[in-house]
Amino acid sequence: MFDSLSDKLDQAFKGLTGDGKLTEINVAQSIKEIRRALVGADVNYKIAKEFTDNIKTQALGTKNVLSAVKPGEMMVKIVMDEMVELMGGQSVGINAVGKPAVILIAGLQGSGKTTFTGKLAKYLKDKKRLKVMVVACDVYRPAAINQLGVVAEQVGASIYKDTENKNPVEIALLGIAEAKNQNCNVVIVDTAGRLAVDEQMMNEISDIKESISPNETLFVVDSMTGQDAVNTAAAFNEKINYDGVVLTKLDGDTRGGAALSVKYTVGKPIKFISNGEKMEDMEVFHPERMAQRILGMGDIVTFVEKAQEQFDEKEAKRIEKKIKKNKFDFDDFLGQLNQIKKMGDLKSLMGMIPGMSKMTKNLDIDDKAFGKVEAIITSMTPDERGNPELLNMSRKRRIARGCGHNIHEINMFIKQFNQMRKMMHQMSKNPAAMQNMMKNMQNMK
Repeated sequence: MFDSLSDKLDQAFKGLTGDGKLTEINVAQSIKEIRRALVGADVNYKIAKEFTDNIKTQALGTKNVLSAVKPGEMMVKIVMDEMVELMGGQSVGINAVGKPAVILIAGLQGSGKTTFTGKLAKYLKDKKRLKVMVVACDVYRPAAINQLGVVAEQVGASIYKDTENKNPVEIALLGIAEAKNQNCNVVIVDTAGRLAVDEQMMNEISDIKESISPNETLFVVDSMTGQDAVNTAAAFNEKINYDGVVLTKLDGDTRGGAALSVKYTVGKPIKFISNGEKMEDMEVFHPERMAQRILGMGDIVTFVEKAQEQFDEKEAKRIEKKIKKNKFDFDDFLGQLNQIKKMGDLKSLMGMIPGMSKMTKNLDIDDKAFGKVEAIITSMTPDERGNPELLNMSRKRRIARGCGHNIHEINMFIKQFNQMRKMMHQMSKNPAAMQNMMKNMQNMK
């Protein structure tokens, strides 16, 4: 996420390394590099200039203060504070209160509206404990209706659709009425998009909004389109005066211009970001956390939140007992892997850990990263998964044939598993050693 921008900003800060304090000369050079990085990330030049002018004022105002703080660290702090303000200052929630609450989704074709509709339905259902119905109002593309049906089934939401009706306003109203009959708490109305902004689309979305009076109107925009995304967001806002923006495809080759510019340009907050294909790959937008990611500082708060969502206290106690008895087995290991996978896109997760984003940016990390391990374990018999000590050479050969990997790979995995199992057992008997390990991890650069 924003790798190119992060790298360029990092270089701008490195220019201050070795200097004893902030001066007009080193600040001016750093500001020049920061502005160049922002423009390269497709931030409008006017916004980039105002942003860097504010940074310059702050930096020169603190050049004689906090002499114990290194100039580079001071500049990072100033840039982060300004970046947080540029992106809205604080997170803004979604209004999902009503009988039912109605949420209208708008955006161009290909922006990810339908996928986001499914993700939002899952978020409201799982995290807010609300009963959700989605309504298919794209009367032009049958594939869009089918796609919405698929994602609704995935997330356990109801769907209202009428392939015979070509009036999106009627469909939206009938969908809301059906949601009331089913005692749904929230209705999410997915509308049609076009390849570009046109009068017909704008009038249609405006008519739908006027007819259904939604509690919340969200504009979904493809973040990979950079400044074009911001311009499109501005055009839609003039017509329908939406409540918030959703940035999609942040897991792609995103330069960052949309995330940094849209609040300044449109005056509406970014409410959600989407960074993967899974229904779990959506987050509430927090300006401070996003600024930390852009500056390569990770986002440990979001990482912990995702981990807590998958945390099962009863299961954790069961695993802890098995570790203490040195009985942690392959089934337990596979269960832990599945919990990690449920947290979301693996590369995005790694990028949330401070210091890891730079280490993993050139690595091809995805859900297939665990494929070999899963193939090996699932090729074992139940007895072998529960009793790793049973794995003799004959059994390993059979497992190798079953999973498509060679004996060397099987042996390597078993060796690594046994080392991990031994370390976990030792740690369970020595809490101080666990604390030291955590400290060492925190000190890794």
